[in-house]
Amino acid sequence: MLEGQIININSNRYKVLCNDKEFICSARGKFRNDKVTPMVGDYVLIDKQNNQIIKILPRKNFLLRPNVANVDIALIITSVKKPNLDLYLLDKLLTLVTFNKIKPIICFTKIDLLNDEQLINFKKIRNYYEKIYDVIDNNQIEIFKQKVQNKIVVLCGQTGSGKSTFINKIDPSLNLKTNEISSSLGRGIHTTRMTTLYKEDSFYICDTPGFSSLDLVNIELEDLKKSFLEFNNYNCKFKDCNHINTFGCQIENNDNILKSRYENYTLFLKEINENRSKLFK
Repeated sequence: MLEGQIININSNRYKVLCNDKEFICSARGKFRNDKVTPMVGDYVLIDKQNNQIIKILPRKNFLLRPNVANVDIALIITSVKKPNLDLYLLDKLLTLVTFNKIKPIICFTKIDLLNDEQLINFKKIRNYYEKIYDVIDNNQIEIFKQKVQNKIVVLCGQTGSGKSTFINKIDPSLNLKTNEISSSLGRGIHTTRMTTLYKEDSFYICDTPGFSSLDLVNIELEDLKKSFLEFNNYNCKFKDCNHINTFGCQIENNDNILKSRYENYTLFLKEINENRSKLFK
């Protein structure tokens, strides 16, 4: 048996990297019976003679969309223009990766497309996020490499935000396909068709298909509150404060908290409550 890591899945074929050698494997039927699905990033044991995955080793974490396991860092690629800056999606991704104990890094792209007025407004938003998270732009490749040494990094973000373009800047030899934004739809056109883990000099980076919507599954109110890291700087009168119409709340109407952050928190809380209501119907 050999131990390796799944770096690509194409239909029912699994590309497994073992000691710098790639094996194309199938998966045991037992996984299907046990309702276990191998993921890119999974560490596995393979039967070398039969090219078959026989065991999936324990995961430290996983994401469902993108479908990837054992991630250290999530690089959230966030376009500020074409497609326009979507703070709702950014905050939802931050919530999800924080909940899954994955370190987020925000990478803003297409800043050069902003006019002077838009750039001033964007800088205010960026300055706010920089107080809470690591933030880079897509030209800071060397800074990015310093932050992710010996890590597994997954790229996530809206379709057309520039994920494949960013990977091509890291390693031009990959020459990943990129596309322009659809003028009729006002959003990106899918170029990445499957999740793939690429090995670089000192880290792994995972390109994923783009997406524009996410569900907050398995997240409870306390998880949501903790995922908005700046909320933890304030002590409400009551520990179970949900930060909405509650006496003694230090979060609601707080001028030091970005308005969109609080608004998105309330929207996520509503979604979580609706999901809970459906579950217990």
